[in-house]
Amino acid sequence: MRLLLLGGTEFVGRAVAEAALRRGWEVTVFHRGRHAPVAGVRSLHGDRTAPDGLAALAEGGEWDLVVDTWSGAPRAVRDAARLLRGRADRYAYVSSCSVYTWPQPAGYTEEAPVVEGASADADTTDYAHDKRGGELAVLDAFGSDRSLLVRAGLILGPYENIGRLPWWLGRVARGGQVLAPGPRDLPLQYVDVRDLAEWVLGAAADGRSGPYNLVSPPGHTTTGEFLEACATATGSDASLRWTDPDAVLAAGIAPWTDLPVWVPPGSDLHTTLHGADTSRAAAAGLRCRPVAETVADTWSWLCGIGGVAPQRPDRPVVGLDPETEAKVLAGR
Repeated sequence: MRLLLLGGTEFVGRAVAEAALRRGWEVTVFHRGRHAPVAGVRSLHGDRTAPDGLAALAEGGEWDLVVDTWSGAPRAVRDAARLLRGRADRYAYVSSCSVYTWPQPAGYTEEAPVVEGASADADTTDYAHDKRGGELAVLDAFGSDRSLLVRAGLILGPYENIGRLPWWLGRVARGGQVLAPGPRDLPLQYVDVRDLAEWVLGAAADGRSGPYNLVSPPGHTTTGEFLEACATATGSDASLRWTDPDAVLAAGIAPWTDLPVWVPPGSDLHTTLHGADTSRAAAAGLRCRPVAETVADTWSWLCGIGGVAPQRPDRPVVGLDPETEAKVLAGR
């Protein structure tokens, strides 16, 4: 298989590149040159947001599959998809469950309504409309039979440049009393970036098309298992102090950002972020590794790069400041 990866030097793209090379595929990576690509790929440089930014792609080449991880203005996906529609067999776009209208009930499928007003021709607006606009761009250029729409949920694992799992690992590694937002058995739903990568390549090779909710089954793990895996992986003597969700919220702590991954039970946030029906992806081969493996491998990667995770400049820094954590723990 000949793979063209649009953005393949960080997190999701890097995992896809590595997975494709393990399969023996021929991999071409189109990127801006800001980060070193995976060894063994062919590099093409360009900035898809700049005039003539796709010139390196316009020079020729044919591929069996294009994988696009773009998260900004949909028109960037539009331009690439239009350029490649006669030179690639299939286009896989890494989208998001955020394209569904908010909120969604637990158990929502790929048939759930999506946000309205998105356009393939748009500049950057908001994440949900940008991702839906990207989907529309791919569908317009490749049609429904050659478009694979990967509606990912929370993505964790090595190379993470958002900061969620790296923050928890760093916090637990420091030890002491750690504010652990309850309840301990709160279900979490996510996908390891490597499982996402393997599924995308396999689904595309099998000729699959259409939208898929790509995330682990509901209840794949819990908050307790997640944080305990952080303690085990780091070898920390941290003490997890389980705290009632109401006390966490009363302290002004923002779910998802101040305490990454966690959202309070019974909220619209939880049912939408941790309640997707993923049976279609599972039937198409999605297999999700245990949370302990995801956490341990992310810690190993983090230690290997000096303990400081990369941070995407277009995403806010996540994590709880020590003073707020100490105040909440003292008031328990």
